[in-house]
Amino acid sequence: MNRVIVNTDWCKRCGICVEFCPVEVFTQEVDGTPVPEHLEKCTGCRMCVLRCPDFAVEVEVDKDGTK
Repeated sequence: MNRVIVNTDWCKRCGICVEFCPVEVFTQEVDGTPVPEHLEKCTGCRMCVLRCPDFAVEVEVDKDGTK
């Protein structure tokens, strides 16, 4: 399964990663902090990484190719 890591020290809680994830991996806490809750849905497209203006999101794609 892919891993999605959010660096909460760098994240400004803008919600861009949440909005651009095509498979809705993220939920948001009340303060706007993105939470990668549905990791089983992650395809490893890295759209969240590419769109994050603060470089606060990282995706580690599973090496054996399984979701």
